[in-house]
Amino acid sequence: MSLPTLQSELERAYRGRRVLVTGHTGFKGGWLAAWLADLGAEVAGYALPPPTEPNLFTAAGIGDRVRHAEGDVRDLDRFAAVWRAADPEVVFHLAAQPLVRESYRDPVGTLSTNVLGTAHALEIARRQPPRAMVVVTSDKCYENREWPWPYRESDALGGHDIYSASKAAAELITDSFRRSFFQNPFVPVATARAGNVIGGGDWAANRIVPDAVRALAAGEPVRVRNPRAVRPWQHVLEPLSGYLLLGARLLEAQAPDLCSAWNFGPDPSSSGSVADLVETLIAAWGAGFWEADGGPPGGHEAGLLRLAIDKAAAGLGWAPRWGFPEAIRHTADWYRAFYGGEDMASWCRRQIHSYLETR
Repeated sequence: MSLPTLQSELERAYRGRRVLVTGHTGFKGGWLAAWLADLGAEVAGYALPPPTEPNLFTAAGIGDRVRHAEGDVRDLDRFAAVWRAADPEVVFHLAAQPLVRESYRDPVGTLSTNVLGTAHALEIARRQPPRAMVVVTSDKCYENREWPWPYRESDALGGHDIYSASKAAAELITDSFRRSFFQNPFVPVATARAGNVIGGGDWAANRIVPDAVRALAAGEPVRVRNPRAVRPWQHVLEPLSGYLLLGARLLEAQAPDLCSAWNFGPDPSSSGSVADLVETLIAAWGAGFWEADGGPPGGHEAGLLRLAIDKAAAGLGWAPRWGFPEAIRHTADWYRAFYGGEDMASWCRRQIHSYLETR
């Protein structure tokens, strides 16, 4: 979509709308809340406290721009009370335990957050239906057979690790709620699956970009545990533009054929190995080096995973805008600005504008 079309469609869809974002204190949820606020939405957020220090929520002053409520999605009563107060027209459910390695350390906590938390969001939507709802899962919901072609939305779900299984389960639960409760009266609910997301403001442990940035900022070598693994790298604004566009179409069309799963991945040329990512990041940073380091055992990790995005292109007119080097350059720019003491709320706005200007 061209700049005027995407920008104007999102502004038309969200300006003045009441929008609830779960997980708004996290990396993707924080960027989404900031973007919605820029679009003129009345944004409410429900999440645990920011998961790291530093964090995007604090660095970009997101709490100053949204109605912030803290709580756990596993707490149904608290979650429902915040939902009632926000009275959302649109819901983006992103709250989750997002780390594969953490799922090995705390499998039950991961399952309860990602599966029961999603069920709670859907149950509250059943009681107080929004006009549109997007449930965000993950590309790791697929049964990964390590084949070279990309996964389509119709491919089998599965999960070698607990995190992947929890995301597959979230997909199945959403589909079951949709079939059981959201047909009559009709409530538009879709799911969204994204690839490996990078960008400024992520400080999670055991993620390659945050780990690399911490090392580069400290002048230490970047230690890489799985350099040959291939991932569909994409800047955080790529899938968020897809989520926003999907939500806008659900609002506009109220069409059952939109109520399904959608992949939002990078152009196939943007897939690359972990080593490629780190070398490009070091070049964009301007200094540093990396070394292979297996690190402590962390459980199974997929070696190859790609997403097919034909459905989003044909059904929504969505396409990625930033390729592999651009995504990494914008990521490095954001972190350098942060460590340089700059205004990161302005940097987020600037990068969103730059993304929208890219055709």
